[in-house]
Amino acid sequence: MPHDPFSIVETQQNRGYTAPEEKEMIREVQGARQVRGEGFRRWFTDQYFDLIVWYEGADAQSPVAGYQLCYDKTSRERALTWRKGLGFTHEKVDDGEGVRALGAKMTPILVPDGLFDAAGITRRLLEHSAEMDPEVAGFVLKTLEGYGRE
Repeated sequence: MPHDPFSIVETQQNRGYTAPEEKEMIREVQGARQVRGEGFRRWFTDQYFDLIVWYEGADAQSPVAGYQLCYDKTSRERALTWRKGLGFTHEKVDDGEGVRALGAKMTPILVPDGLFDAAGITRRLLEHSAEMDPEVAGFVLKTLEGYGRE
């Protein structure tokens, strides 16, 4: 099966977050995993959000191909994925904790989820994104404005 550049895998690697009441600003993770033959990717994170941005070309100067905004990571993690030309999908992360095979938890997967609180998540992202790359933050916030109007 070919690698899905829009997979959730990157969001499952870093779980050392501060307490939810300590508001932290989203920062870029340096050295985000790059996959040969796919566009450039960047990863931004804080205690509440993970944002993975995929570009069409080999660097961040290329047009954005898509992004995945994972949120509420410590409680009921969900993922909003936007892909150029396809629009949005909203899913929850099944962390694999409830199902065990041979004593080990299963691999986290995305499963369908209900309504997306676009206004609430946009407001919270705006609060948390003050210190991140303004072009990336602006792009994501602008596309979120179009959620539900596709």
